[in-house]
Amino acid sequence: MASAADRTRGSAAARALSRRTVLAACTGLGLALAGARRSHAADSVFPSRPVRIVVPYSVGVGPDVVARCVGERLAQSWQSPVLVDNKPGASGIVAFGEVRRTPPDGHTLFLADTATLVMNPLLHDALPYDPARDLVPLTMLFRATFVVWVGGASRHRALAELLDAARREPAGVSYGSLGNGHASQVAIETLARAARVRLLHVPFTDAGTLFAAVASGAVDFTAFSVNSVAGLMASGRLRPLAVAAHERLPDLPQVPTIVEAGGPPVEMHPWAALVAVAGTQSAVLRALQRDLATALASDEVRRRTERAGFELTPSSPEAVLERVRADRALYAPLVSEGRIARA
Repeated sequence: MASAADRTRGSAAARALSRRTVLAACTGLGLALAGARRSHAADSVFPSRPVRIVVPYSVGVGPDVVARCVGERLAQSWQSPVLVDNKPGASGIVAFGEVRRTPPDGHTLFLADTATLVMNPLLHDALPYDPARDLVPLTMLFRATFVVWVGGASRHRALAELLDAARREPAGVSYGSLGNGHASQVAIETLARAARVRLLHVPFTDAGTLFAAVASGAVDFTAFSVNSVAGLMASGRLRPLAVAAHERLPDLPQVPTIVEAGGPPVEMHPWAALVAVAGTQSAVLRALQRDLATALASDEVRRRTERAGFELTPSSPEAVLERVRADRALYAPLVSEGRIARA
């Protein structure tokens, strides 16, 4: 049996151990609360000034319309201005090169697309940015569906006829795009590779000249979304041959898919994502991802995006990276086989 002295020493030791346990628990809780306060503080003060969304497209085109719509919704939520800064040209190289030099604080975002994240690294030995090192993805933003268009008086009455003509006359069938590596060229060369044909590429510097060339028959065909050529379609100057998707478009129920029209199982869905500068605080990234998800869930944003000819595609940051990896694997053969020229 323990003596009174032993019991006293045991009781004192237990009390000391209990005090140490409580102090340790309180210290851990204090550290956790401090960390939570720091995270909440970083979250709650964002944005601390106007946020800028850099868009590598001209004012008024589809991607710009979507960016402004999302920006307006974010501005309402934050009660702080969101500015859209248009920097078109050079497949987004100059615009993204500038964005990567801005402070990594979440106040500058970039609308990145297939060109900036996928094609430019495949086509250029040296770029003023490295997508893997210089950016952090936030969410997929939208995707479009391309349609194959010919002139209203074109000799090609169906896609199968156009592809048969290309097989009989290698490089005898021409198509127009907005330049080397542009989504329009990537889409058409993907179709040509799957159909095992060679086409003549005719690059243009602006969409208006390109569409006029197709409408007149100077160029055989092109591929763009419906909203891009709505007026020319309504006037009969451009005629749709096939929808590059697995199902028909609600706005063009009479136009077959590429497979239905006798072509290979190819889909053409140019897309865009929103990214931030690498090194941005995790709390700020979480705030951006949360608020973007809320904005993209808005019925108003969805309606305006659909009117611009796009489909909203909100996603996780990981889904953006997966899309980039998949598309690089898909499009790399176009470059290695010389269908799209390296810069």
